[in-house]
Amino acid sequence: MRRIFTLIIVSVAVMVIGISIGSVNLPFSQVIASFAFKNIKLVLENPKALGTTETIILQIRLPRVLLAYLVGLSLASAGTASQALFKNPLADPYILGISGGASVGAAIAAVYFPRYIGPFALASALVSVYIVYRISKIDGHIPIDTLLLAGIAFGFFSSAITSYLLYVGRERIHNVIFWLMGTFNGAEWGDVKLVLISSAVGFAFLMTHWRELNLLLFGEESVALGLDIGFYRKAVIFVISLLTAFAVATSGIIGFVGLVSPHAMRIIFGPSHKKLLPASALFGGILMVFADLLARILLKPAEIPVGIVTALFGAPFFLYLLVKRKRGELYA
Repeated sequence: MRRIFTLIIVSVAVMVIGISIGSVNLPFSQVIASFAFKNIKLVLENPKALGTTETIILQIRLPRVLLAYLVGLSLASAGTASQALFKNPLADPYILGISGGASVGAAIAAVYFPRYIGPFALASALVSVYIVYRISKIDGHIPIDTLLLAGIAFGFFSSAITSYLLYVGRERIHNVIFWLMGTFNGAEWGDVKLVLISSAVGFAFLMTHWRELNLLLFGEESVALGLDIGFYRKAVIFVISLLTAFAVATSGIIGFVGLVSPHAMRIIFGPSHKKLLPASALFGGILMVFADLLARILLKPAEIPVGIVTALFGAPFFLYLLVKRKRGELYA
């Protein structure tokens, strides 16, 4: 518990730093002071009455930092569940074809309905998971290897459709290209509410079923241990889809956080999901806020997509995992 508590403290500290640093740097004391009751009341009742500094902190940077933290938490939780479901330490939240499906929806919206990239991405992601699920289902069961192959194949198919749409609509694709690389620019309180609900529901389910996640690591043998494996595979697929689809719809395709966080925390907390899940979720949130901060300041005043930042540290870590697995030093 002491380590989990430390992660919570670090989470708060990183969010305060994320709010303080930007195009205009603000002292920590001013950030903390802006959370006075009267300012919170104005945010809820009349945001236009806020002062300039309070507007920057409470209406621009706070929703952005909170959204980044919740997206990181969602992707890390979904990544942890994916690795248990597939019994594969290299699985990530996008393995079910969610990112490919969301990309197709975003590309359609960019070409034909540019104001609705988020809703189209969300709907397309959920439809994609359903298609992959239906393709994988054989006689009422979901073989994990079939699910994995269906997700990969659907991802390639989606990529081809997305490329075609971007080609035919190349004069109107600036927004979707930035979205495909991941961004929290323009985050609003409505986005925060959406991801807060989906992450709360998904994370609560996973935490209350950490024992079942542990048993899923045994695969078909878990039936002998009393697990209704068919039900829990469907439930975990649904939760992974929920967490990932809402995260992607509000921030774009941000890779590696769902892969890196579970492994980093597994080294410290061990394989049991009782501690691994909350640790991975908290670390994912910290990682995403930090990555977004780097995205804002590396080329200041310009901003680079946060997906580029996560890939810069995620790709080397992925190669490290492959080497560890090759040596048989990685759990499976």
